[in-house]
Amino acid sequence: MASKSSIDHELIPMSALNCSFRKKLGLYLNPTNAVAADWRTVAEMMDFTYLEIKNFEKTEYPFEKVLTEWETRPEATVANLLSILEKAERKDVISDLREIIDDDCRKYLERQQRKPVQVPVVDSCGPRTREREGITLYDDPQGLTPETFDAFICYCQSDFQFVHEMIKQLEQTEYNLKLCVFDRDVLPGTCVWTITSELIEKRCKRMVVVISDDYLDSDACDFQTKFALSLCPNTQSKRLIPVVYKSMVKPFPNILRFLTICDYTRPHTQRWFWIRLAKALSLP
Repeated sequence: MASKSSIDHELIPMSALNCSFRKKLGLYLNPTNAVAADWRTVAEMMDFTYLEIKNFEKTEYPFEKVLTEWETRPEATVANLLSILEKAERKDVISDLREIIDDDCRKYLERQQRKPVQVPVVDSCGPRTREREGITLYDDPQGLTPETFDAFICYCQSDFQFVHEMIKQLEQTEYNLKLCVFDRDVLPGTCVWTITSELIEKRCKRMVVVISDDYLDSDACDFQTKFALSLCPNTQSKRLIPVVYKSMVKPFPNILRFLTICDYTRPHTQRWFWIRLAKALSLP
């Protein structure tokens, strides 16, 4: 078990902090305070914009919403939260809640240290194996040489015409990239969520996310995006590449706003769109 002195908060993500801590932290920061820094000050220090903070004000428990949004970012660690509270001169909050924070961190570290028992398991999607076999069109049936790809394409059905254009521009040109397009490459009869996870994590170097209004309503796209983000907690890996190809009515998803995007909607940069995307997907 990790002792208080051995806890490195820099290595612990915000997701380690449980609901009881979040509710108590909200009790300190949600009320408007004319003297001490409240949730607005902390949200500003977390780099939220004025408009985002005004939107948070509309919710019943604004700081809980702030935390939920902030923890999707790569810098959202327990250490950074403590640093922000200290800079906001809310050492009273740190002092009062430190025991709960350390307790949640120790529980998180203990969960991470537990090693699963390596036994065969059967679930609703069939037997689990170290590497599933025969899930894509050109897989080796024996599983000796599983098919791999340069990128998994995350898209919804209404954007499939643009996916066709992507195939034409990236696979059938000198770029010669290999894309994983679910409707084309995945064999029928497989468990969607399990197979998608394996393709993103083990078979594809990167993931291209085709952002549109319909994407925001897709449960499958939401799952794929969050799963890919969980595999690259910092932006250095360049694993996930958002693409916008048409104008949107709905706001761009907050969960992706810290990533640079490939924007096809800007006429003056369209000529560089495919070159930039291909170069990003060709990196080792």
